[in-house]
Amino acid sequence: MTASRPVTTSQPVNTTQNEDPRMTAQTPAPFSDVVRLDLAGRTALVTGAGSGIGRAIALRLPRAGAHVKALDISAPALEEVTGITGGSSHVVDLSDLDALGRVDLDADVVVNCAGIQHVAPITEFPEEKFSLILRIMLEAPFRIIKAALPGMYERGWGRIINISSVHGLRASEFKSAYVAAKHGLEGLSKVVALEAAAHGVTSNCVNPGYVRTPLVDKQIEAQAAAHDISEDEVLSGVMLASAALKRLVEPEEIAEMAAFLCSPMAASMTGTSLVADGGWSAR
Repeated sequence: MTASRPVTTSQPVNTTQNEDPRMTAQTPAPFSDVVRLDLAGRTALVTGAGSGIGRAIALRLPRAGAHVKALDISAPALEEVTGITGGSSHVVDLSDLDALGRVDLDADVVVNCAGIQHVAPITEFPEEKFSLILRIMLEAPFRIIKAALPGMYERGWGRIINISSVHGLRASEFKSAYVAAKHGLEGLSKVVALEAAAHGVTSNCVNPGYVRTPLVDKQIEAQAAAHDISEDEVLSGVMLASAALKRLVEPEEIAEMAAFLCSPMAASMTGTSLVADGGWSAR
């Protein structure tokens, strides 16, 4: 089954303002689905589906008709998501590669989104933490893609969407494992694009800057406590210092980019990265 023609609209659902003090005048109101497409009969596998970007994507793709296999380490979070979507849930720790191998990973759309963070100088970075981050954020995506590609090849259609980061394009101090994993994911995505093109499969990355997620919220709180400054000062003076747009990206913005990559209008896009970093990488 092929997807229908995408239709774009810039109309918001409403103009209700979020009362979060970190919202700014540059922050968009909640959006309706901008990309309209037909994924009926398709299956999408989304990792990190319990919160943040992964949750937004796991909620977005069913609205296009996809059945979503939601993977996350948190059973309550998955229960909440699948209660909304009617999809299937798989509680799995992606660092346990044997457990991941027991999950049915066949899908038409794969979204690799799960990730964790640890901040420390290289001289103090725990080796086991470095290995853990690369296992979750690079080796697990490789295993998932490897398992999903044969079915995609057989059906002649597939979409690999790797949620990378501005840190897949740029580096920051004290984030050696995260930056290494994201740079590795960029390379993996490009290799998949080259190998899979003849089979109707595309592979792309989405590269946001800081997104309003539980992962980022924890970093904001930790930085505020460490430097004895407000969370607003952490955002403007630390996290968003390199960005031209001084706001957090919303998870729904990234979900809509993922939807676009599943649309017919993105059929010629492969091996590339869609950047939504507020101008960070323009420097």
